[in-house]
Amino acid sequence: MSHIAHIQLDDANLPPPTPEIEQERRVAMFDLMEENSFILPQRDDRVVPPGPYNVALSIRDKRLVFVVMTEHGETAAEFHLSLSPFRQVVKDYFAICKSYFDAVKTAAPGQIETIDMARRGIHNEGARVLQERLEGKVEVDDATARRLFTLVCVLHFGG
Repeated sequence: MSHIAHIQLDDANLPPPTPEIEQERRVAMFDLMEENSFILPQRDDRVVPPGPYNVALSIRDKRLVFVVMTEHGETAAEFHLSLSPFRQVVKDYFAICKSYFDAVKTAAPGQIETIDMARRGIHNEGARVLQERLEGKVEVDDATARRLFTLVCVLHFGG
């Protein structure tokens, strides 16, 4: 099965993340490397190099950029996505995450669970938007889309 063998975030020009954002990033990257599905579909008459792939994820000129390379360093694909469709869901996700992190410190378990359910719902929405934007470029399963959305949020945090 095609998958991501290595992922690199280009966050060199971003402000330092908060401890919570850094933790989200570490968990998403670990989970992504443990299990993911990343399939480049056949397009036109071009040969699609088989995976596994090395993926570089960045934000350039207000666009989300995926650079996909084979393990041998050959370019397999590159695509640029507008960030506009992500703006609201990323904003909502950061707001609910802040509420969640604040609640964990002082709220009752029932309140924390309610906020966490809302957080998961917004996260699922972000993953769905990402899958829609990737349609025709790369096929990812729901879990991979969720983990990639977390990384998009990490990049968006500084952008």
